[in-house]
Amino acid sequence: MERKKDFDAAAVRNMFQGNAGMQMTLLKLLDRHNEGMKARVGVDRAPTTMSTYVYTRRTLAEFIKTEFKVSDLAFGQLNEQFIRDYQDFCLEKKGLAMETMRHYLSILKKICRIAYKEGHSEKYHFCHFKLPKQKESTPKALSRENFEKLRDLEIPEKRRSHVITRDLFLFACYTGTAYADVVSITRENLFTDDGGSLWLKYRRKKTDYLGRVKLLPEAVALIEKYRDDTRVTLFPPQDYHTLRANMKSLRLMAGLSQDLVYHMGRHSFASLVTLEEGVPIETISKMLGHSNIKTTQIYARVTPKRLFEDMDRFVEATRDLKLIL
Repeated sequence: MERKKDFDAAAVRNMFQGNAGMQMTLLKLLDRHNEGMKARVGVDRAPTTMSTYVYTRRTLAEFIKTEFKVSDLAFGQLNEQFIRDYQDFCLEKKGLAMETMRHYLSILKKICRIAYKEGHSEKYHFCHFKLPKQKESTPKALSRENFEKLRDLEIPEKRRSHVITRDLFLFACYTGTAYADVVSITRENLFTDDGGSLWLKYRRKKTDYLGRVKLLPEAVALIEKYRDDTRVTLFPPQDYHTLRANMKSLRLMAGLSQDLVYHMGRHSFASLVTLEEGVPIETISKMLGHSNIKTTQIYARVTPKRLFEDMDRFVEATRDLKLIL
């Protein structure tokens, strides 16, 4: 009646319960969206981003099958309680962490918004539902001791795959590049300024924001080590799953006290290599390609080394001051 169109009982039923063959349903729309995402992997989306959408689809299908005994639902069957029940299902029955759940709900919210905009849903089901607050935690960076252990680790030449992984990680520590960026940068991303210094400029795969950093001598040495004019990329390609397995092995080989994952290289660059050496946080933000300096500020943790150095500078600066009461 609101649409001012003729209807019969079947139209009412299909509007309320849905007709999988005639109208867009929840999982069908999510599948369509995922197909579009899949085509963008390697272009402006990382494989790990795609996996989150795949797992969301998997848990949604299992929840619908368990709770509703059907394979899919029309948007007319959804309500706010559906979202809360899905959250409880993932947290209690699937044992997922709240941070993981937050990602899944964010994707569900996105699909519901698309359905509303395209007219598949009569209302936007997330209008009164707030996502769980994101847990704020300081990113994990290597300690200087562990960084030096890994840097100076002697790896047998026969373990070339491990050598490449270690060098890719060190390059991340010296430049702040994420895995998706370091395996795709080419010589076209290198620029020389008027002073003869070499710069790395690239668009981040994750956000498409420009990252630019003046290359340290150690980073230049790594580029030259793997220089191959027959290859498009600066570094040899290495599958992400291989890299992850190698990182675990490198941790044992170097005797590190911390877990080792590739993204720690980016965090180590932000805190260990730049922030602790006095580089302003505004500059670090530009180097990392952050869209908002608030993202960079999470790295600004005060380490004992930085605390003592700052206090020494404070004492020196106030040495000649006199207190007048």
